[in-house]
Amino acid sequence: MEDKKLYTLLVYSENLAGILNQITAVFTRRQVNIESLNVSASSIEGLHKYTITAWSDEDQITKITRQIEKKIDVVKAIYYTDEELFIRETGLYKLATDSVLGNPEISRTIRRHEATITEVNPTYVIVMKSGKTEEILSLYKALNDFGCMLQYTRSGRIAVTRSKQEEVSEYLEQRERSVASR
Repeated sequence: MEDKKLYTLLVYSENLAGILNQITAVFTRRQVNIESLNVSASSIEGLHKYTITAWSDEDQITKITRQIEKKIDVVKAIYYTDEELFIRETGLYKLATDSVLGNPEISRTIRRHEATITEVNPTYVIVMKSGKTEEILSLYKALNDFGCMLQYTRSGRIAVTRSKQEEVSEYLEQRERSVASR
């Protein structure tokens, strides 16, 4: 069996109640765990974009994508590997203020990782880092080694394709042409 790989699915649908449940149910039925999920409006008016990551093999992710695309309210579903996308996540790190002020190496570590201090108060310091998953985790490990971490969270992945326009745009244009030619 082929080794599992991290795939990102971009799913486009109208913004309707219940569609997220229908999409995630496809993963559940195939016993594939969703690693991250982000839902937002897309660049195409009236469509929402679901960015879903999951570890799978290509055969299984192809089947999942086809099943999602069969849902009546889904316009298009496409899977990608990391090389085909521009990907970002955001990490938030809540650190103890006394530790940060007492150890200049913590501030140097934050700067070295190109993170930003977004809030400072007597109790905690909030640090934000945007980047690839590995970069977010690297800063987490570095800060955690100082023993100053109070809280940490990471967003779901957001992604855009490396092609000029989203594939769903091409799909919608083709659909419009076929409707117009009838």
